[in-house]
Amino acid sequence: QVRLVESGGGLVQAGSSLTLSCTASGSTFSDYDMGWFRQAPGEGREFVAGISRSGGMIEYGDSVKGRFTISRDSAKNTLYLQMNSLKPDDTAVYYCAADRITIAHPDYWGQGTQVTVSS
Repeated sequence: QVRLVESGGGLVQAGSSLTLSCTASGSTFSDYDMGWFRQAPGEGREFVAGISRSGGMIEYGDSVKGRFTISRDSAKNTLYLQMNSLKPDDTAVYYCAADRITIAHPDYWGQGTQVTVSS
């Protein structure tokens, strides 16, 4: 069973950049497809980005395409989310997720990290 711990959240101004990290432990990192989801207050959980276990397949939610970049470093057992041109609408709790089969329905979740974008 993989354990996921996010870091890097914070309060930033609109137009800024921020990088989130998710460190995995307890299992073989390369066995998992990985992804980022987010949940704004009063909203459901939204898919942000996903990356296959090899890193060869990547997809993004429509609201972040062209602004966010997902990547993974197997040597460090770490998943990243580079967020550029942040908007107030990006304010949410960001969750790291993992699954052995598909990130569309992840079995494993981190505790979340808050990102707040001020206007």
